[in-house]
Amino acid sequence: MASFTSPTSTDGPPPPITNQKNAIPAPIDATHLTHTLAPHPRPVPSAATIAASPTTICTDHMILASWNHATGWSAPALQPYAPLSLPPTASCLHYATTCFEGLKAYRGDDNRLRLFRLLRNCARLGRSAARVALPAPDPLQLAALVRALLVVDAGRWLPAASPGGDGGGRDRFLYVRPTLVGTQAQLGVQRPTEALLFIVASYMPALDAPAGGLRLQTSPANAIRAWPGGFGHAKVGANYGPTVAATQEAALQGFGQVFWLYGEEDWCTEAGGSNFFVVWRRRDGVVEVVTAPLGDGLILDGVTRGSCLELVRERLGGQVEVVERRFGIKEVVEAGEEGRLLECFVAGTAWFICAVSQIRHRGHDIHIGMGPQGNGGEITTKIKGWLSDIMYGRVEHEWAEVVPEAAKREE
Repeated sequence: MASFTSPTSTDGPPPPITNQKNAIPAPIDATHLTHTLAPHPRPVPSAATIAASPTTICTDHMILASWNHATGWSAPALQPYAPLSLPPTASCLHYATTCFEGLKAYRGDDNRLRLFRLLRNCARLGRSAARVALPAPDPLQLAALVRALLVVDAGRWLPAASPGGDGGGRDRFLYVRPTLVGTQAQLGVQRPTEALLFIVASYMPALDAPAGGLRLQTSPANAIRAWPGGFGHAKVGANYGPTVAATQEAALQGFGQVFWLYGEEDWCTEAGGSNFFVVWRRRDGVVEVVTAPLGDGLILDGVTRGSCLELVRERLGGQVEVVERRFGIKEVVEAGEEGRLLECFVAGTAWFICAVSQIRHRGHDIHIGMGPQGNGGEITTKIKGWLSDIMYGRVEHEWAEVVPEAAKREE
């Protein structure tokens, strides 16, 4: 196991390292990462414990780095997972100066640990940070910190399967959450002069498609998730809280997610926090995979979304056209009524690739055909299989990077 140098205190990140000669704020630097290992690692919970837990169960460690507008970034610190200490007047608690990322570390069929397109997530955190006036960590340095946390914790919390089968089945992962929050302890709407970056890894249940497919209900006429010039394209906290009431109401009516529409034309945007895709046959017979565009800022630039589009263009070119454009719910209704609506699915880190079987819009039900086993249609199933094979190492691909792991610690 690699040896680590521990900081003298575990009360928080070490002081910033600055260029004193020129007083240049220090950039974040993963090579300065310090390690304080948990003296008593917690028991790894069973699947039943995870399912029954009312809170998210995280691994033994987290990474912290603080930022100050004058001195820059502190040396990042890997330390035991513990509650954070924030002043009641911290900017993030009042003015939504928060952004985050979500990605998964996958235990492959060959027992190696993999990350999927990590730099895409790290770059997106920087764009989200800019939207809420927070400092953007360098994507390469942030990626190195994500790997560092997994090097220490993945071996215990996502163990390789033993030859006898212990360690879990296929398709296992840890969910990694890098988060950046404004911490300046001053009331008033302003750019934060202090911030905190933290990275945790946790268990997250697989959001498998419900039996018969995901059912969506279009958003109420008086509810808007995103608008041009807003922040629907950024992974900021303010994107999610205002959607909870509508999501809860949809759940009470038996629907899995809200299908968010926008404007007088009822443009189709996202389903819950996932990108939405439709597969239909145009009236001239051409089959299209259609999803909303990125240019108007109404949807998140999903890593899974982009990967779906790239794979379909690469592997189904000549058979299917990929289209990124605005389209309204009226077009979906018409395609359904005319027998041209072939498939619908959502894509994202949480839901992965999930087939949609029904959309309810203002009391009208749109039914979408499913596969022979009640799963997704042909194209949905192909995309899900292609991505899953890459993520779990069943095929070699540049999008999946293998993460080296430390030897297991004695407990």
